[in-house]
Amino acid sequence: MKLYRLYTTQWLPLSLDEAWDFFSSPRNLAKITPPDMRFEILEGADRKTFAGQLIRYRVRPIWNIPMSWTTEITHCVDREYFVDEQRFGPYKLWHHLHRFTEKDGGVWMEDDLHYALYGGPFAPLANAIVEPRVKQIFDYRTVKLEELFGKPDTIRLRPTAS
Repeated sequence: MKLYRLYTTQWLPLSLDEAWDFFSSPRNLAKITPPDMRFEILEGADRKTFAGQLIRYRVRPIWNIPMSWTTEITHCVDREYFVDEQRFGPYKLWHHLHRFTEKDGGVWMEDDLHYALYGGPFAPLANAIVEPRVKQIFDYRTVKLEELFGKPDTIRLRPTAS
């Protein structure tokens, strides 16, 4: 099974409490998801993020094809990080770490996503379609977060993945 990875960081002019409050509410995910995905939470988003939480969605990530997706929050440390993993959905594997670090007068938000696709030897061909879409979703989110919370007023160094 081939694993693919997307790692992003973004500095937000927020306190750690403000950042955690926003990102630990599953309902806010719709605010930072591209509208063409027609993201809809079906159940499980009535509480702040906690380990063991199951969240069921309907999305249209590619070609307007509706897909059901269930994720589980497998790890959650208040004001530090949480991990969502797909339980049912379009990926063979989806492991997404969200980490928050108070630094530089705001919060660094890191996303470390690992995913695998179905298709055996054809998975790399499918990834030629999936990878640009995943990157576009994260790029959209970056722009939306800057609209919601403001852009950094100076260029800041971004941490690298270890």
